[in-house]
Order: sequence, then C-alpha cells, then structure tokens
Amino acid sequence: MRAVMIGIDPHKGSHTAVAISAAEEPLGELRVPAGAAQAGTLAGWAAGWPERTWAIEGAGGLGRLLAQQLVAAGERVLDVPPKLAARVRLLQAGDTNKNDPNDALSVAVAALRSKARREVAAEDHAAVLKVWSKRHRDLARARNQVACRLHAVLRPARRRRQQGDHGSSRCPHPGAGHPVRAGRGGAPRPGRPVPGGPARPGYPAP
Repeated sequence: MRAVMIGIDPHKGSHTAVAISAAEEPLGELRVPAGAAQAGTLAGWAAGWPERTWAIEGAGGLGRLLAQQLVAAGERVLDVPPKLAARVRLLQAGDTNKNDPNDALSVAVAALRSKARREVAAEDHAAVLKVWSKRHRDLARARNQVACRLHAVLRPARRRRQQGDHGSSRCPHPGAGHPVRAGRGGAPRPGRPVPGGPARPGYPAP
C-alpha cells in the first residue's frame, strides 16, 4: 500500500480535492458540493487509498466544517496555512493565481514537503454547533442578498405595470358622477346642476 496525500481547496459552495502519491504524482481529482454529505462523498471517492491523509487549506476557516467531519469519521487531517500553499503555487507555476484543481494540488504538495502543518483534532459539540450556526447565518445572508437583488430588478417593471393600469381606468370625463359640493347654508353652489333636479339654463340635464 502506498501513502496518498489528498489536498483540498475549500470554498463556500464546493470543495475540490486532488490526490497525489509520495512522489507528487496526481492520482485523482474530485469536486463536491458543500453540504452535510460532503465528507461521505469524499471518503467514498478515496476508499481505494487506505493509507491516505487529508490536507485542507485553512482548516480553521472555510474548511473547518469539512475538517471536523473527516476527523469525526476517523480520518487523519492536516491543516495547511494558505500562505504556505500560495508559496508552493508560486514556485510551481510562477504566479499566485488561484485555480481550484491547481490550488488543491499545491495544498497536497505543501503538506508533503513542509513541516509547518498542524494535525486537526476533534472539537467539542459546542464548537461544532457554532460552525453550523455560522453556516446557517451565511446561507440566510446570501438568501437575503438574492431576494433584494431580485426585488430591485422586478420593482421598476411592477411600478410601470401599475401606472399603466391606473391610466387605463381613468374616467374620460373628470367630475362626472361626483356629488355636488354644498355652498354656504347647505345650498348647492351656483352654476352646478343638482343630480336628479331640473336642468338649469345653459346646462344639460343631469
């Protein structure tokens, strides 16, 4: 059995994993959506390498939940600092541009070469619940942002539609059908016909 290092580039929406041998030869690549089943999917994919070690970039940040899930499943997980992975990426490609598969490969290589890595330990239930709570807040915030953007797009069209409806329902004869306002003493104002009364000179019958 050969030892395999699996580097993971974590993101909010998905995680990219790249497996390499001790000689830094790529063995496989997988991208999984972030969620409750992410650890199980990765473990099933890596079942063919029993002597495996997981290296996660920023296991205390975006990769914290995944790291804790893998540790809870009995996997060995290493935390690779982002600066260390960026340094390896710079030496390999000559730049620091992020690309998910290449970044995951750099994480795995950094875990093999460097000793500046930390093995991730299981946290207590309170810490795990805190991670899930933060994830819930992030999802709620993202949903609100999408709703606000959608509202900003649909609001002008709705306003134009309402204005068109109001314009089409306007009465062509303003004042028709309106009650006659009374003057002083309760008598109708002169010059306005009384509904139901006789026609006045110069005015049509109401």
